[in-house]
Amino acid sequence: MEIELVTNLKRQATKVLAELHESKEAVLITEHGQPSAYLIDVQDYEFMQRRLALLEALSKGERAILEGKTSSHTKARERVQKWLK
Repeated sequence: MEIELVTNLKRQATKVLAELHESKEAVLITEHGQPSAYLIDVQDYEFMQRRLALLEALSKGERAILEGKTSSHTKARERVQKWLK
């Protein structure tokens, strides 16, 4: 992972972005010697958001099973078919 000072990002944003797109490696931005933010490629960010949404859906399903909030296959199929209309 690359590390850049926020002042370098301000001065050389085009260069930093070009390197990011080329390497596809996240850049840690620091302010006053402390981590401040990560700069990542748009495709990587979107991939992470899709992955997070999937993990949240799995967690919700597991919670429903633990709480006994499940449906039979037939009822679930009916609900999905209504939803798809």
